[in-house]
Amino acid sequence: MSYLVVSTVLARNISRSLHYVQQTRHVHRWVGPTLRELKRRREKMGPEAVLPRSTHSDWNYNAEIFAFGKRLSEQFDTKLLQQAFTHQSFIAMEEQKQVEVGIDQPQLGLQDNRQLMEHGQNLIQRYVQAFLLTALPKLPEEGIQAIAGYLTTENQLAYVSKHLGTTDIILSAEFPVTEKLLADTLKAVVGVLHKSSGEERAYLFIRDFICTQLNQQDVNEHWNIEDPLALLQEYCRKKKLGEPEPRSIGLVGKNTLLAAHNVAIYCNKQFVGSGYGEDVDTAIREAAWDSLRQLFGTEHNMKPINFSLELKDVVKNVKQEQRKKQ
Repeated sequence: MSYLVVSTVLARNISRSLHYVQQTRHVHRWVGPTLRELKRRREKMGPEAVLPRSTHSDWNYNAEIFAFGKRLSEQFDTKLLQQAFTHQSFIAMEEQKQVEVGIDQPQLGLQDNRQLMEHGQNLIQRYVQAFLLTALPKLPEEGIQAIAGYLTTENQLAYVSKHLGTTDIILSAEFPVTEKLLADTLKAVVGVLHKSSGEERAYLFIRDFICTQLNQQDVNEHWNIEDPLALLQEYCRKKKLGEPEPRSIGLVGKNTLLAAHNVAIYCNKQFVGSGYGEDVDTAIREAAWDSLRQLFGTEHNMKPINFSLELKDVVKNVKQEQRKKQ
């Protein structure tokens, strides 16, 4: 019985294979030469010119502006939003075109986005720092500034701007658009949102699209500390925690290439952190790093950053920090 079953399966497989071969043989002879000729002609023409999306016949700029706000579920002033996407180079280019056709005093009725861009940049700087002060309350001001600097770099803002769909809507003489244009456009959009919908919507926009770039990242990587032990000593003196004292608590593979020193740091006889290294100096440096992470609340197993902080919580915390400094 099993022999019959095996024979039947083999017969079906052979039948399917023959059917496939017969199908492949029915390709007409002209298909191959035609495809090769089309490929040769395309290569002869050279690479296709990359043109702006606005050059397509089905382009509708007003519809794109309207759709941009709806995609983000935000209420923008349409006139201001168009201004946010209009760069100075575009206006200069259009005025030059009118001069070339004989118009002495070109009147375009357009305004560039420089003022909106400056306004949006100030908002981004202020809200990002306020968010970080609340989300990472133990981190010193130097660390807050370093992480805020990372989030507001031209590269990061351009990344956010591109994925929000600003690339095709930007009006500029430069094409393809550069990272600077993308970043500047995002700043101008933030400025428009603040003027159109108020402070809270602008903060939520910055929180949801810029601050969330820290998600699943080690925030310590964005703060370059050259001498962690010196910083630890300064921090402990400022907080009156006592002088950090490194102690060797373990050694494996002494006098071998695979030696591993384990050093712990204590303050007032209280364990702060520990680290490993191939020599004592390296182990002390790693222990200092671990101690700083423990004190700053940015250890490897830290709780995820709370990206649901409201504007009222952030403003309240910032005011408290200002009172402490005074």
